[in-house]
Amino acid sequence: MGKKSKKIGPLRGFGARYGATVRKRYRDIIVEMKRPHKCPNCGFETVKRKSVGVWECRKCGFTFAGGAYTPSTKIGTVARRTALSISTKES
Repeated sequence: MGKKSKKIGPLRGFGARYGATVRKRYRDIIVEMKRPHKCPNCGFETVKRKSVGVWECRKCGFTFAGGAYTPSTKIGTVARRTALSISTKES
């Protein structure tokens, strides 16, 4: 048998399965999801994922919808920017 290595981080349960690229993508997504994010309401880095697409600030209790793995997505940012530009043109 080969030398046993310690599995660290979110990939510890995968072993040699699923391929290196898939495991790396999974690791990047999970690490990004687990880190603290900035709250759009109070500005503190205390936002955690409650469920898929639902995020909650632990400090102020603000709950909002976002992406599945990150509180803000590229498409959401573009949509917000577009909505702001449309609302400023109307006034």
